[in-house]
Amino acid sequence: MSSLCPFAKLASAGATCPVKSDNKTTSCPVTANNHTDDDDNEKTGNANTDPRVVPAKCPFGYDSNNTFKLGPLSCVVCHALLHQSSKCTPCSHKFCKACILRFKDCPLCGADIQGIEPDDELQGLVDRFIDGHARIKRSHAAGDGEAASDKTKVIYEDVSMERGAFLVQQAMRAFRAQNIESAKSRLSMCAEDIREELKSKEDNQELCSQLGAVLGMLGDCCRTLGDAPSAITYYEESAEFLSKLPKKDLEVLVHTLSVSLNKIGDLCYYDGDLHSARSYYARSLDVRRSAVKEHSAVASQVIDVATSLAKVADVDRNLGNESMAVEGFEEAIKCLENLKLESGEASLEQRRLSVLDFLQKQLDDK
Repeated sequence: MSSLCPFAKLASAGATCPVKSDNKTTSCPVTANNHTDDDDNEKTGNANTDPRVVPAKCPFGYDSNNTFKLGPLSCVVCHALLHQSSKCTPCSHKFCKACILRFKDCPLCGADIQGIEPDDELQGLVDRFIDGHARIKRSHAAGDGEAASDKTKVIYEDVSMERGAFLVQQAMRAFRAQNIESAKSRLSMCAEDIREELKSKEDNQELCSQLGAVLGMLGDCCRTLGDAPSAITYYEESAEFLSKLPKKDLEVLVHTLSVSLNKIGDLCYYDGDLHSARSYYARSLDVRRSAVKEHSAVASQVIDVATSLAKVADVDRNLGNESMAVEGFEEAIKCLENLKLESGEASLEQRRLSVLDFLQKQLDDK
């Protein structure tokens, strides 16, 4: 699963991406604000300049101590919100169902697990916790307000994207801990939120970018679960949304789009559908070629082109088109041999040499 957060661009000044920094951020992904006590604001002179506005406080545990205090709503195994909350017997400790099924002894107390029971009441609390993120309001300098009193005004604003960042964060934690069903559930909720938003903002490029990235992550979940047809469906839809973005968006259009196309190609390849695999690999190659034309100085893009050329050539060889395969391998080698890297780009150089070694072995096998 990509480590790129589709909501990172929406963070306010001073805020950080909740996916990249995980729980080490002081910014609440719900409000996108840093949280400090009112007394501290008064001492430092950082109080809101409009005395009529009451800044929103995150009631879910994001605070100035760099911690996210989930307490009983989190699973100590995957460090994400509980999914399909389950209780061990006889110790009564609670975990995600997928997490606790891996153990014979309770991870908390070491007691033998004699049985596992669903905890619907706790799961209902977790679900309400997540739904609450859609209703949190944050302060805003302008906009429609609702009077809280004659002297104080609370400003309301839609924060669905902060909710999206929170869901992606939880999905990434669960995915890293191999709780794939939990990750898939959170990402599905996130995708549903963005789809709803797109109904009124059809051509919004930021929303298309976010949905494309989230759908790609859902594809990763399905692929990990062995559900290739669903994975392909998600990857194809991801590519459809990402294709609507301007080509100048190098990070999203080239990286996420080309990777989604390659992943579909991989699934078709391992399923024996070589013609479909080549078609998707070729589409990914076209995206990367276009990127190199516009950003010829980006070394990683040149290596990506060589990788795509190798994928297409490998399929050509398997289809019996040896001359086309050799031509593709040779073009890829030429790209890498002509690529000049700076001394500080050691990781790229290692990658370049690795791909180059593979390509040369392919030519030796002809």
